[in-house]
Amino acid sequence: MKTTLEIADELLLRAKKLAKRSGRPLRAVVEEGLRLALQQVEHRAAFELPDLSVGYAQDDDPLESLTWQDLRDEIYGKPEPR
Repeated sequence: MKTTLEIADELLLRAKKLAKRSGRPLRAVVEEGLRLALQQVEHRAAFELPDLSVGYAQDDDPLESLTWQDLRDEIYGKPEPR
């Protein structure tokens, strides 16, 4: 498939030199670079959050019985009387 790309002058010159040194067409050098870039992205491991939970999964949740107001007070502290 044909396409048009804008490539930085310095990068294009380096790619042309590499193509000449390796005896390959510029197209092959560009395709190899794209393949390597795509492969690198595909093999990156997905970010996984560490498990920082507290307590045990089988224990009852002490916050389950709280109302939203009680839960807010638990998080931010009880509001001071006016």
